[in-house]
Amino acid sequence: MVSVKKQIDKNTLPGVLKACGGLSGLRFGKIVHGFVVLNGFVLDLANLNGLVTMYGKCGDLVSARKVFDGMSERNLITWSAMMGGYGMNGDFREVFGLFERMVGCGVVPDGVTFTTVLSGCSHGGFVDKGVEYFEMMKRRFGVRPTLEHYTCMVDLLGRAGRLEEAERLFEDIGEVEPDTGLLRALLGACKMHGRVEVAERVAEKLYSRRLIT
Repeated sequence: MVSVKKQIDKNTLPGVLKACGGLSGLRFGKIVHGFVVLNGFVLDLANLNGLVTMYGKCGDLVSARKVFDGMSERNLITWSAMMGGYGMNGDFREVFGLFERMVGCGVVPDGVTFTTVLSGCSHGGFVDKGVEYFEMMKRRFGVRPTLEHYTCMVDLLGRAGRLEEAERLFEDIGEVEPDTGLLRALLGACKMHGRVEVAERVAEKLYSRRLIT
């Protein structure tokens, strides 16, 4: 596009930035950042969100935070992208801090935001915090838990040895059909903690629901 001198508009570069993030192409992402500046898109929300996401996925949190902090306007995508960047790189306390700050600014989190937060709780071992956020999601914000949320919570509780709570959560998923990721998390925790009886009960429930034969 550049070589044939085709015009770049504000809708062109977010897609390119997304590709850079998906491929961890930081070097090319920085070049695209230059095009964002050169073409006067530094106030365009979609382009700035694309930069935060790209830098976060590429592990350059300093640059991601610099773009984030310099934004005069942010939306839910902005906050979720910055939290996702910190979560991917193991800085879970920053995830929680940004979440609280976001809510304090009046931005209402959605299911994607809570997946990021609960994933951070799971990978960081923040059990009580995960339970708190899971309840907050349902009661305060009315977000209906999806398979991803249940998987994060079962993994979190299972790793901590709280198998009965994980089992109860598994029983409460209602119409959400468990997949191999959820089952692996629960049965793996049973194996880790030597809780054969829980694994047997889970297998029985799966059999009754015709999810295994």
